[in-house]
Amino acid sequence: MKKIILFSCGLLLSVCLFSQEAKFGFKAGLNVASLSNNQGSEFGSRLGLHGGVLAHIHLSKQFALQPEVVYSGQGAKYTIIDGEHALSLDYVNIPVQLQYMFNNGFRLQTGPQVGFLVSVKDKRDGTETGIFTSDDFKTVDFAWSLGVGYLTESGLGVDARYNIGLKNINDAGSAVRKNNVFQLGLFYLLDHSHKVKSK
Repeated sequence: MKKIILFSCGLLLSVCLFSQEAKFGFKAGLNVASLSNNQGSEFGSRLGLHGGVLAHIHLSKQFALQPEVVYSGQGAKYTIIDGEHALSLDYVNIPVQLQYMFNNGFRLQTGPQVGFLVSVKDKRDGTETGIFTSDDFKTVDFAWSLGVGYLTESGLGVDARYNIGLKNINDAGSAVRKNNVFQLGLFYLLDHSHKVKSK
């Protein structure tokens, strides 16, 4: 966890040095997460939360780069003989989004994401079962994000994004399991006049 924090701080420091025009902000919202699986258990969707910080850097009038550091509650639900289980996989994700910005506040975005696994819990009726533990999953994940957003002149915006898992996170057995997460949330840029300056 300490290495993840240091890496995240280093990323944000690099952003500050990269551009004096960087605008900083916060984001938070809802996750609808699941796992793709080529064999074994069938996984359903699990609801979780995400939240973190972002930096918005204009490359030109129409294009921007947006690195983020986000804590993300992911995982899935599955059912076996004793009932339904909730598998929680919590990550610190670092997406870097390339955005195309329209003059009306809408934006399209896409880019890579690296994730660091920080917690694994498997629960049934609120009690931890130990069926899945951190030994069953790789500590680093990679994904590709696709999304849309809208920024108001007040600095408040809405963001919808789908993160497609690229890496097999299973570290026990031959099954291929990948994270897939839909995110819907709000963000706030500290520079209130940002959208006006983007026109």
